[in-house]
Order: sequence, then C-alpha cells, then structure tokens
Amino acid sequence: SGQTSDGSGALRPLYMDVQATTPLDPRVLDSMLPYLTAYYGNPHSRTHAYGWESEAAMENARQQVADLIGADSREIIFTSGATESNNMAIKGVARFYKSRKKHIITTQTEHKCVLDSCRSLETEGFRVTYLPVKKNGLIDLKELEAAFQPDTSLVSVMTVNNEIGVKQPIRDIGEICRAHKVFFHTDAAQAIGKIPMDVNNMKIDLMSISGHKIYGPKGVGALYVRRRPRVRLEPLQSGGGQERGLRSGTVPTPLAVGLGAACEVAQQEMEYDHKRISQLAEQLVTKIMSEVPDVVMNGDREHRYPGCINLSFAYVEGESLLMALKDVALSSGSACTSASLEPSYVLRAIGTDEDLAHSSIRFGIGRFTTEEEVDYTVQKCIQHVKRLREMSPLWEMVQDGIDLKSIKWTQH
Repeated sequence: SGQTSDGSGALRPLYMDVQATTPLDPRVLDSMLPYLTAYYGNPHSRTHAYGWESEAAMENARQQVADLIGADSREIIFTSGATESNNMAIKGVARFYKSRKKHIITTQTEHKCVLDSCRSLETEGFRVTYLPVKKNGLIDLKELEAAFQPDTSLVSVMTVNNEIGVKQPIRDIGEICRAHKVFFHTDAAQAIGKIPMDVNNMKIDLMSISGHKIYGPKGVGALYVRRRPRVRLEPLQSGGGQERGLRSGTVPTPLAVGLGAACEVAQQEMEYDHKRISQLAEQLVTKIMSEVPDVVMNGDREHRYPGCINLSFAYVEGESLLMALKDVALSSGSACTSASLEPSYVLRAIGTDEDLAHSSIRFGIGRFTTEEEVDYTVQKCIQHVKRLREMSPLWEMVQDGIDLKSIKWTQH
C-alpha cells in the first residue's frame, strides 16, 4: 500500500508535498538536541559560559549557512523564516533609500509575501513594476532592462518558483542589476541547498533562506545582506540590537544550529540528491504522460528544479483528483493560497486556461522520497484520472471530436 504508519497504528498518506515543508533530517535533530536541554544559555549573555557556548554554536551555524552560498558569515542575519527575510529585504531597502529612490521591480509569480510586501509599500507611496513572465514562467530580460527607472532601488526575483519549479536566470539578472547600480534580492527558499548558489558569482545583494524547506526546523531562516557594495536596511523589528541591529530579539540557538546543520548536510548531499531526484521526477512524468493523454507540464522543461512538478490533467477537476488520491499528500498550489477557490495566480501569469489551471496538481519529490512512493503515486494518479474522465461529459464530447471552445453554454 502507499500509506505509512504514524506509529499509533493509524495510516497516513505518503508525503509528496516537499514544496510546502520537508521532514527534519535526523542529522539535523542530533545537532539541535544538546541546545534544547543542556546548553540552554542565551547566546547574547556575555558574562558566563552558558552564554559563550551558545554564542559559539550560533556563530558556527552562521558560518555553515554562509558556506552554502559563498558568503562571509558576517553577512548572515538569522530570522524566523523566508517570509520575514523577504519582508525585511524589500521593505528594509525601500524605506532606507526612500528619500532618493521610490521604485521597485518584481515579478507577477513571486511568493505571496513578496507581492504583499510590495503592495504594502505602494500604500506608502512607492511605485512597483510587476514584470509579467513568458508562457514558460521565465521573465524576459529585455523587459527587465526596460523596467529600470532613475529611482529604482531594488529588484526582487525568486530563484526557483514554489508552484511550478521554474528557475529564473539569476546570474543574468544579477549582472543587469549591478550594471544599473540597483540592489538585487532573491527569494531562494526553494533553491538553497538544492541547486548551487553563489552570491558573488550571481551578483546577489540580498537572499532569503528558509529552514523548513531544506530538512531543517520550522520557524527559522536567514537573510543574506551583502557588505561590499554595502546594502543598508531599515530594520522592521526594534529592540536589543542583536543581529547587527537589523533583527533584534534573542537568536533561538537550537533553531539556528538546526538551520546551520541543514545547510551543511545539504552542501554534502546536493549533487547526490539532485541526481536522484531528477531520476525520480523523470520516472514520474514519463510514466504518467505515456499512460494518460492531454497532460500539460506547467513551466519550462529545461530551466527548472526537477523536484517540483506541476501537471494539468485536462477535463479533470484538480480538487476531485486530490480527494481521490487521498493516500498521497499532494497539493494543487502553494499551502499559503490553497484555501481560496481562485486558480493559482502563478498559473494565470503563465497564461494557463482557467479550466486547465483548475486541473493542476503539484508533485514534490525530495531527499527521502522512494522509488516505491513514486511508482505508487503514478499508478494511483493514472487510475483516478482515467476514472474521473470517464465520468466527465466534457471528456466524452472531446472524444467525439467536438471543439469545446465552439460550445455556447447557456446560464440556467
């Protein structure tokens, strides 16, 4: 069966939703445990050994995060996660330079927290350009070039999209921003630890990182803030001045240690994970597409992170397919927006038809996904798509050669 036991005897679905969150790697838990019990000092306490040992652990973790992205450890600020990092980077830079610069550039397919940060800045009098993306989900670099204004302070473009897995040309974007002397921020929550990232080579000035997307603990993340050329931010959170005054509040040592360990493990396993995940993804897509007609893969086939696969199954309601696949944990978009009945704004931005957008499912393949789990998911998916299509009058009409676009639907 595809289900796994949770130890209480109850069966739980197998997990194929790693874009939403990942399980904690056991090696990460091992590194954290001592700091949850024996070594509980406040890392900012300067007068005793409890503080010093926590501080040493925190600084070691800072170095581990920095090493993963080719940064200096002094450029790493611990946060509660990528949402906070994105808010800090976008609002922080905009507000710091607001006397001279009032314009920001981002894309229409960013994570909600980036779009909402930009919306909130618009109410403060900033102008925001939301770049469209091409049908393959990538931005057009010529449109980016054309969007710069004399008072542009920041460009924010995510590295890997959380819904369709496409990978933007980050290095090219970094070069363009550097040439225009504009800061470049990237939300790398879905990329870090999965594909090689180097802040100097890619000319990134600010980068958001999340712990729970890379087999680390929930509730911790980091913001990389470049020192040369120096990026200045207005802090969102005031207080005791921890984290270079950019993010006051006691750094949670066990969580920081977990983030550091997750980054180190990711660095060691990256090549192996990527190869394995690519093979499993290839297996999943090939098998489904060979058995089921009218399946569309959303997002560019080449420029992508292979572990995030978004497929639209024509003439099948995505929600009914999710219900049918109840012994596999999947989603029809990001966890942040799945409660609304609106089709995904990411799919709308790549020009997916409304009905196809409603029939899309996201499959996440991660470090701990097995070949058996992929096989099971594929088999169940094929079975239920066929069954749901047989029940669909639209499918029947298409089989009879009727063009659905030509039908005049009457409102009753």
